Amino acid sequence: MFDEVASLRFSSCNQPGFSTGGILIRKKHNSTTCVMDTSIKSNYFAKLPVLSQLDSVELEQLASIAQLCRAPKFQFIFMPDEVADQVYFLIRGRIKTGTFSMDGREVIKEILQPETMFGDLALAGETRRSEFAQALHEDVECLSVKVSDFLQLMQKNQRLIFACMQHLSQRLHRVEDRLAKLVLKDARERIIEFLVETAGKEGRRVGYETLLKHHLTQQDIANLTGTSRQTVTSVLNDLRKSNLIYFNRNSILIRDIEKLA
Repeated sequence: MFDEVASLRFSSCNQPGFSTGGILIRKKHNSTTCVMDTSIKSNYFAKLPVLSQLDSVELEQLASIAQLCRAPKFQFIFMPDEVADQVYFLIRGRIKTGTFSMDGREVIKEILQPETMFGDLALAGETRRSEFAQALHEDVECLSVKVSDFLQLMQKNQRLIFACMQHLSQRLHRVEDRLAKLVLKDARERIIEFLVETAGKEGRRVGYETLLKHHLTQQDIANLTGTSRQTVTSVLNDLRKSNLIYFNRNSILIRDIEKLA
């Protein structure tokens, strides 16, 4: 499996050309290269809680060394066992992180939203990736920074060290929470809890109903909840028959989230 997907990569762009919305673009044949204005990158970094301890000078410094990267949908940003020499910050799109079991089965750890740092285990000493990061059903834009450069910045700012420690601690807590659910809850409970939690984060409330546009396949939901696609299909169909949800390929309408929970 790794050999098949190893060639799927995203591109970092730093060549000048014409400007649009603060991003310089140069087209050649069917490829696109781009670079984002430093001020825009600095403003983006200022929004991230993990970087809230940086002053304007440090934000500008970080922005000056960050590279804008784009990944078409479904492409991998990195794979297990690759050198972990970059840390990433998601600007647009969504990314899933996870691992592969010995039999090649995908196990999803998290679905990441914009304004999130990932590939961050490299800051805790990981020299080779223990997981993958892959764009979901839309193109992805992110900023990448060399781990060595980021560590130098951390050495100059003790508050940034504490912020990164807190970020990694929260990540570990989420993983432990998921492991506990796998042990303590049955498949139906895990699927329903996934729907409720995702709707709470991404859903749009209309009266008692909540509309969740998720762009996840039933196999993705199975990989996130430690179940099978057949089990997900069965549970969703049962919830629809009970008039608790309605779903199609790209969205789920929860009739009453309190009753579902």
